[in-house]
Amino acid sequence: METFYQIRSAYREEWEDAMALAWKTFLQFEADVYSTEGVQNFENFITDATLHRMFVMGAYQMFVALDQDRIVGMITLRDSKHISLLFVDEKYHRRGIGRALMKYLTEYMVKEMGIRQVTVNASPYGVEFYHKLGFRDLRPEERKDGIIYTPMELKF
Repeated sequence: METFYQIRSAYREEWEDAMALAWKTFLQFEADVYSTEGVQNFENFITDATLHRMFVMGAYQMFVALDQDRIVGMITLRDSKHISLLFVDEKYHRRGIGRALMKYLTEYMVKEMGIRQVTVNASPYGVEFYHKLGFRDLRPEERKDGIIYTPMELKF
């Protein structure tokens, strides 16, 4: 039996739960390849009050995947064209949630903004996932402030 996951824009009161999911998943799958500086900078990013204010004002979009009323995945869009966070709860990996979040996001970008291209700074863990979705590398892997990423782009 296939489970149905609802995907929609995040509500204001879901910010903390979504960022807790991002932090938990980052620690499980990413932190071991990051320096202490990188882990701290990631935590600083997801707990930044300015970022939260941007979300509340609608300048930083977040979409969530729900299993009943529980957030099991999330994706954020910065500057209307850049994915800054994409995380799926470990228990829900390989169930199509990341792919569904990307589909929802790209449809939103086309319908609401007329944009047909998105970028991401893919984490080492996420590179293969993004390649499977058709993203192409813009440059080789980079490191900045302890954060490791590969700049990528998708045209749709």
